[in-house]
Amino acid sequence: MEQSSNFIRTIIKQDMDSKRHDHVITRFPPEPNGYLHIGHAKSIVINFGLADDFNGKTNLRFDDTNPLKEDQEYVDSIKEDVSWLGYEWDELRFASNYFDEMYKRAVLLIQKGLAYVDDLTADEIREYRGTLTEPGKESPHRSRTKEENLDLFDKMKNGEFEDGSKVLRAKIDMTSPNLNLRDPVLYRVSHTSHHNTGDAWCIYPMYDFAHPLEDAIEGVTHSLCTTEFEDHRPLYEWVVRECEMDNQPQQIEFGRLNITNTVMSKRKLKQLVDGEFVDGWDDPRLPTISGMRRRGFTAEAIREFVKETGVSKGSGTVDSAMLDHFVREDLKLKAPRTMGVLRPLKLVITNYPEGQVEWLDAEVNPENPEMGMRKIPFSREIYIEQEDFMEEPPKKYFRLFPGNEVRLKHAYFVKCENVIKDADGHVTEIHCTYDPETKSGSGFTGRKVKGTIHWVDASHALPAEFRLYEPLILDEEMAESEDKTFLDHVNANSLKMISGFIEPNLEHIEAQEKLQFFRHGYFNVDPKHSEPGKPVFNRIVSLKSSFKL
Repeated sequence: MEQSSNFIRTIIKQDMDSKRHDHVITRFPPEPNGYLHIGHAKSIVINFGLADDFNGKTNLRFDDTNPLKEDQEYVDSIKEDVSWLGYEWDELRFASNYFDEMYKRAVLLIQKGLAYVDDLTADEIREYRGTLTEPGKESPHRSRTKEENLDLFDKMKNGEFEDGSKVLRAKIDMTSPNLNLRDPVLYRVSHTSHHNTGDAWCIYPMYDFAHPLEDAIEGVTHSLCTTEFEDHRPLYEWVVRECEMDNQPQQIEFGRLNITNTVMSKRKLKQLVDGEFVDGWDDPRLPTISGMRRRGFTAEAIREFVKETGVSKGSGTVDSAMLDHFVREDLKLKAPRTMGVLRPLKLVITNYPEGQVEWLDAEVNPENPEMGMRKIPFSREIYIEQEDFMEEPPKKYFRLFPGNEVRLKHAYFVKCENVIKDADGHVTEIHCTYDPETKSGSGFTGRKVKGTIHWVDASHALPAEFRLYEPLILDEEMAESEDKTFLDHVNANSLKMISGFIEPNLEHIEAQEKLQFFRHGYFNVDPKHSEPGKPVFNRIVSLKSSFKL
C-alpha cells in the first residue's frame, strides 16, 4: 500500500522506529452474523497488507459473542472469502474461546467496585441513559455491595435467571458526555446454544467488553477499525486498563468504504436475502464477496480497487464504475474472446453452398497473442443479434439493413438482399449474399464497409443463458422518498435472463471461467445454475467505461 496515502502505515512505522513495538500483530475480526461484503474487503486488505509490510502477523478472529445471530455457515463463508482474496491468516481465533478469561476479568471488575448487576429492563436502561444534552440517571441497583454483585453474577452464570432479567454493567460515569461510558452493559443473560461452545454458557459478553479483551489476549499491537468506533475508544481503553491486561493494543480508526447504487449493511443485506429479493447471499447483484465472486469479479481487481481508494479518516462514497474499471483492467489480457448471440435472428447466406462447413481462424485474445488461435465453424445459416438489423435504419446506422453490406467478424462481407416476416409482420429471417473474395485475413482491399457484426454458426451453435445485471438499489430513487424503506426501492429490472447461442468451442466450459463476448462485455460461468451442456453466463461488466482514474 502506498505510504503517502496511508496514515496508519505512518503511525505503525513511527511505533517501530521508536521501539514502542518490536513486531506488528493485526487482526481481521468479523462477527459471524452474515456474509462479508466489499466494505469488509477494505478491512481485510488493510489489516493483512499492513502486517505484511512490516513482516508481522494477522489473525482471523471471529467476534462470536451473540449466538442469537451467529451461525457456522457464516464462519465457513468468511474463511472462504478471506482465502479467495489471497490472504493467509497466521492464527484462527474465536472470541468464544476466551469466555473463561472474560468471565474472570468481569469478576475482577466487580471486586474492584467497577461493575454491578442491574435489574433494569433494556428499555429502562435506555431511559436512564440520558441524551447527548442530558446526563443519565444512576440505576437504583448501582449501590449493591461487591459481595451481592459477585453472588448475583455467579447465579447469572449458573442459569438461575431468565433472559433479560439481569445484566452486568460497568460502573463508570452516568454524567459522561460520551454515552458509551454511561455504565455500559458488559454481560447479558441468554439461554441460547452457541455454534462453538454449545450450552456451556448462558451469559454472553457484549461486543464493547469482549472486543478489547480479545485484542489484548492476542497481543494485537494495532487494532484497526472504522470510524464509527471512534467514540467507543475511551471504553475500549478503560476495559483494557481496568481489567489489568498485560498488553494494551492501540485502536486506530479509518473511514469505511461506501459505493454508489448498493447497500453496505449486513442487516439490510440479510433483509434482501430473507425476503427472497435475491438468490441467496451469493446473488451476483449483491456487494457480498461471495456474490461478486459468483458474478465473476476477480480477487486481483478487488484488491487493486481497495488500494486505489486509499486509507483516510473520511468515509466518502466511491463510484461503482471505479470497481468495474479494475475488473476490465484485470481481465483484458486474461479473458479469451469469443462470440455469443443474446437475442438471435437467423441470417441465411443464399449463395453459400448448402451443406458446406468452413472452419475459420480467430484470435483467442488479440491483446495477448500468446493465447493463440481458435477455430470457428461457418456455414450457410448463422445467427446474428436482432439489434444488428433494422429494416428502416436511422442515419449513421452502419449495421445490416436492406441493400447494405457489413463484415461478419472473422468471416466475409454479406449484403442484405431480402427480409422474411411472419404473419404478424415480425422479421424472422434475413437473406443475404456473401462475397467469397472478402474473407478475413485474405488481404482483400477492393472496398470497405463501416460495420462489423458478430454471429454464431446455426448448425453448430450451443444454447446458453445470459444474465445481465443492473444495480439492485438505485441511489437517485432512494433520494426521492425518504419515508419508504430501502426495500421499496429494489430495482425490478436488476436481473434480465436471456436465452441465446454461443460458439461450439465453449462446449466444455467450466464454472467460474471468464471470457469476453464480442461487443457484450466480460462474462463468468455461473457456478450455481450452470449444468453440463447448459451454461449460464453472468455478465461481470460491459466493455465500455466512462470512468478514469
